[in-house]
Amino acid sequence: MASKVRRVSYFHTAVQDRPGEAYKLLSQLAEFGINLHAVTAIPMGPLRTQLTLFPEDVSKMESEGKKAGLSLDGPYPALLIQGDDEPGALVGVHERLFQANVNVAAATGVADGGGHYGYVLYFRPEDFEKAAAALEV
Repeated sequence: MASKVRRVSYFHTAVQDRPGEAYKLLSQLAEFGINLHAVTAIPMGPLRTQLTLFPEDVSKMESEGKKAGLSLDGPYPALLIQGDDEPGALVGVHERLFQANVNVAAATGVADGGGHYGYVLYFRPEDFEKAAAALEV
């Protein structure tokens, strides 16, 4: 399988930094029927954690989140790349971005242990369309 690049959107939300908070939020999203492409969590000091949520259906996330009173910041654009995990799997991606003079602001990747990977690329707003064009999405 060749790598597949697609545009995705993400939202930020913050929860208390204590056991069970991510579980509560993710359970609520599941009850709403919201499927996620990805989720990350990073500390925001000693009392809060920021969750970054990549919903499959952005409008459903917005409408259901609003009904539930969730504080969602976004949507923001990103690129999701999925493909076969092999040495150098991301070299071509970064080479094309380099040739287009596009800086990657942040990235998160993971291999599934079964021969595939997922990789999320974040860009500054002014660089996003240039990055998308360089990766032909």
